[in-house]
Amino acid sequence: MEVKLWNDKRERELLESLADLYAIIKATEKLERAYVRDLVSAADYEAECLKLISQFNSLSSSLAGVVTIPRFVQAYRLDCPAALNRLVQSGVPATVELRASTNSSAPAATAASAAAIAQCVQSFITAMDAVKLNMLANDQVRPLLHDLSTSMGKLGTVLPPDFEGKVKVNEWLAKLHKMGAGDELTEQQNYPIGL
Repeated sequence: MEVKLWNDKRERELLESLADLYAIIKATEKLERAYVRDLVSAADYEAECLKLISQFNSLSSSLAGVVTIPRFVQAYRLDCPAALNRLVQSGVPATVELRASTNSSAPAATAASAAAIAQCVQSFITAMDAVKLNMLANDQVRPLLHDLSTSMGKLGTVLPPDFEGKVKVNEWLAKLHKMGAGDELTEQQNYPIGL
C-alpha cells in the first residue's frame, strides 16, 4: 500500500523546504563541532558557514508565515545548540566574531567593518541563492535586494558611492518597486544577481 506524504504540489514543496531546513541546521551543527575540534581549517569553515547561514536565511524567510524556528526545533526534537546560536543568534561565522574580538588593538570601527562585510557577503549569497532556487516573485526578491542594499550602505568607508554593485542593486530595487507583488522576473529581464 502506497502512503502519500502530500496531496498537492504546494504540500510537497513545503515538506521539501522543511527537510532542507532540517538538513541545514544539522549540517551547521556538524560544521561547528568540526571547527571546535580543529578538523576543518578556518578558511573552509568560514566559507561553508557563510553559505549555510545564507541558505538558512533564505529558507527561513520563505517559511516565515508557516513555521517558526523555535517551534520547528521543538517539533523535530533537534538538539543543535551550536547551530541555533550560529544561525539564529549570531548570524556570522565564529571566525568573524573571533577576528573582531581578538583585534583589541584595532579600533572598534575595524571590527564593525568586518561584521558589516560579512553581513554584505551573506546578503549577496542569500539573494543569489534565492534567484538560483527560482524564487523570482517580486515579494520574494525585493526584500533580499533591500537587505543587500542596506548592508552595502553600511560599507560606506569601504565601498565608493559610485560602486557598480550598489548602483545595479538600486536600479533593480527601483524596477521591482514599480512591479506588482506577485509579478515574477523573467530571463529577458537579466536577473539582478548576475545569472
